[in-house]
Amino acid sequence: MATPGPVTPEASLEPSKAPVIEGFSPTLYSKPERFKEKFIRKVRENPMVPIGCLATATALGYGLYCFHKGHSRRSQLMMRTRIAAQGFTIAAILVGLAVTSMKSRP
Repeated sequence: MATPGPVTPEASLEPSKAPVIEGFSPTLYSKPERFKEKFIRKVRENPMVPIGCLATATALGYGLYCFHKGHSRRSQLMMRTRIAAQGFTIAAILVGLAVTSMKSRP
């Protein structure tokens, strides 16, 4: 069996420098965003995701409240509503991803 020859990398790898990837820029914006700015931008891009998250949290909270008070039928209904709200949130995320990928195509 033949022994493989030495492998020579085409570009030197320096741990102190980030690798250069063709067609990729690490920041699309000229200045780094703060959390609040990024949150507002993301909500404007896909407003259904925060609505779904809020609906999920509301159904969970009210369901737990009803469970604590002993209203088992209402609690079960709220847990089923929570599952529906989670499904809505996942669907909103997937639709947002599809729309974003379609926008980025030339």
